[in-house]
Amino acid sequence: MKRLRWQILVVAVTLVIVALLLLSQQPVSVVTLPEAAPGGIYTEALVGSMGRMNPMLDWNNPVDRDINRLLFSGLVKFDSRGLPQPDLADSWGASSDGTIYNFSIRQNAVWHDGQPVTSDDVIFTIELIKSSGSLFPQDIKDLWSQIEIKRLDDKTFQFKLPEPFAPFLDYATFGVLPRHILEGIPADQLASAEFNLNPVGSGPYKFDRLLTSGGQITGVALAANPDYFIRPPFIEQVVFRFYPTSAAAFDAYKRGEVVGVSQLTSDVLDVALREPSLAVHSSRLPQMGLVFLNLNNPSVSFLQNENLRRALLLGVNRNIIVSHILKGQAIIADGPILSGSWAYYEEIEKFPYDPDAAMQLLKAEGFVLPAGSDVREKDGQSLTFSLVHPNDDIHTQIAQAIQSDWALIGVRIDLQPVAYDALLNDYLAPRNYQAALADLNISRTPDPDPYLFWHQSESTGGQNYSQWDNRTASEFLESARTSADFAERARLYRNFQVVFTKDMPSLPLYYPVYSYGVDVQVQGVQIAPLYDLSDRLSLITEWYLVTRRTLEEQTPAPTTAP
Repeated sequence: MKRLRWQILVVAVTLVIVALLLLSQQPVSVVTLPEAAPGGIYTEALVGSMGRMNPMLDWNNPVDRDINRLLFSGLVKFDSRGLPQPDLADSWGASSDGTIYNFSIRQNAVWHDGQPVTSDDVIFTIELIKSSGSLFPQDIKDLWSQIEIKRLDDKTFQFKLPEPFAPFLDYATFGVLPRHILEGIPADQLASAEFNLNPVGSGPYKFDRLLTSGGQITGVALAANPDYFIRPPFIEQVVFRFYPTSAAAFDAYKRGEVVGVSQLTSDVLDVALREPSLAVHSSRLPQMGLVFLNLNNPSVSFLQNENLRRALLLGVNRNIIVSHILKGQAIIADGPILSGSWAYYEEIEKFPYDPDAAMQLLKAEGFVLPAGSDVREKDGQSLTFSLVHPNDDIHTQIAQAIQSDWALIGVRIDLQPVAYDALLNDYLAPRNYQAALADLNISRTPDPDPYLFWHQSESTGGQNYSQWDNRTASEFLESARTSADFAERARLYRNFQVVFTKDMPSLPLYYPVYSYGVDVQVQGVQIAPLYDLSDRLSLITEWYLVTRRTLEEQTPAPTTAP
């Protein structure tokens, strides 16, 4: 009996322990989560018309560049901060002196017809870039003409530069073409090649068919590339349809013909923002609006005074320009390097609208208001000069706003509206101006290198239209242009921006913004600063229309009694 009682006690204790363990376990629930899946058709309205699906010929046609962005691949691509990332090339390296670059092409990179992408394709494409058959600008052709190219094997090759040039990778984004298809076509006949309407690339999408109506090309259909070297895109088909204006493209969206609109201009933006099913994405453009000041014009020698220049910037109400004239489609610019770039210095000195501070600066520099006058003067010279500006409505309104702002601080400007081509060719290039409202366009150059616009060697004959002659700033630009170390370059550009804002050789106003619309049914859409308009499609492989449900076990967190 004693043994039996002992066994019963052991069983009872065991049952209690098991019961306690079971009570301590939390219930497990199974939930289903949505996950991106292959499938669906994305149809977008492009503003403009298609020319040729060939990256050698798309330089001046944004529609072609949008399409080619999905069909072709470059050696490298750039992320939202302007840092180079692998594309066709999975790796590259530079020599310590920055003159030799070795590239390696991905082993799994193939053309849409299944042939491997090789070093020969890259070399063949560069020869086409240099030829008269391409539409690349002459300065790019000249750069490639100076570079020695050496084939190492089928998948590796070498570039040898005549001298260090840190922004070189900007020039390695060109769309690579298939040598095995195009090598028999003379360069001067490239523009009429059948390839341009039936292309073969290596990008995430491949050509499917042209859409036509009444003998005209009205669109193009692309199919997902199952052999894409990174990962096939989720959306199985992308269809681009062409419309003459942003308004016509937006009307097509409202009719249900498309689910995306490539550009929402100011005339349709307000209505688009009220459309509940349309997500409007905006991004900074690679442009800057600014007022150039001619620092080497003897008729306005007072512009050589750096405190006066700072006063002029303090006296411009850029918030009004951005919010009212540009309808919010711009970002206030504080310096010479694009915001969002890896080289942009966040702590750069800011110049908020402050007319009182502007007047104090002018007074401290000896610019006073004579009795009965509303224009300041110093040593008998009145603070008056001319501002030449583009004669379109937007720039005219901006010039008039600046004129009104500066009148409040005792500065008078006379406005000279001219055609934009004349502004460049007759005023800026020959330095035949006093002040000029203009736009700097730095599209397709993710590297922040501002050498061409502000180095002292560019003050005559180059694009340093202000003729700013600052040796310290120029030395920073020289060193940053030859260093292969991003951290060192960032330091040098930070120092350059500090010098720029202290000297303020010209007045940065704003960065324009680009807006486009995508229906809310399209998921995974992301927006980043643009270095080219086609960059809005750079992450299209992550977009999706179809989801599937996946199971996931979840254990609720334990609860405790209060």
